[in-house]
Amino acid sequence: MLWGAASGALEIRSEGGATALRAVFPYGAETELAPGKREVFAPHAFRARIEAGEEIHLLAQHNYQWPLASTAAGTLRLRSTDLAVEIEATVDGATSWGRDFLAAHRAGLIRGLSPGFRVPNGGERVERRGADLVRTVTQAALFEVSAVTVPAYPQAQIEARGWETHQDRQPFRGAVNPLNRWRL
Repeated sequence: MLWGAASGALEIRSEGGATALRAVFPYGAETELAPGKREVFAPHAFRARIEAGEEIHLLAQHNYQWPLASTAAGTLRLRSTDLAVEIEATVDGATSWGRDFLAAHRAGLIRGLSPGFRVPNGGERVERRGADLVRTVTQAALFEVSAVTVPAYPQAQIEARGWETHQDRQPFRGAVNPLNRWRL
């Protein structure tokens, strides 16, 4: 199964033609995904693919047609700590979707961060806590992280500090229904 959740903070700085992006996806932050269904990520849940140097992408709205950066291209760097996944990327505004993402972010429309991942057998623990079911993800194969409009986790907000020199700003055309997340 491929899952997507959202949590963290995202900061964007722009100088010249390149835009630097920094984000944090915190471990241990619990959220309610649906009434009575909660989820939390254990420390280092995403460590395996990060430390193995596997290819991971930064996308707009979980859409592989809108790549913003990748580890293979050398424009995305991730690090798993005890508290969070730390993300650094360089986003080039030369593509139409890159410009659209940066414009939507500046307008306050895209503020969330969401990982796309698969949970292997044995990589989760589900327990009943009162009337709720709580899923703790202990291991997950991280394939992508996305800048999203509506994050599942309240802690997943983007903050930007940037100076854009582009005069040809276009509206973001890639809105995805937040109910159509990567939860299969």
